Amino acid sequence: MRKIFVLAFLLLGFITAFAQQSGQVEMADTMRSSGKIYVVIAVIAIVFVGLAIYLFSIDRRLKKIEKEK
Repeated sequence: MRKIFVLAFLLLGFITAFAQQSGQVEMADTMRSSGKIYVVIAVIAIVFVGLAIYLFSIDRRLKKIEKEK
């Protein structure tokens, strides 16, 4: 069973090596040249900040409930 797991892991690692491109990514160059990449980065940053604020607020509420008990 362990041999099958190791073989599958090695094959997956081998497949991902072929998935990498040797040249530049055309979509990224296009978005960078038109300035749209900054919009994408801003949206991702806003989503992460929103998630962080949400998680911290949940944590604060949980601590408050734990102190009451």
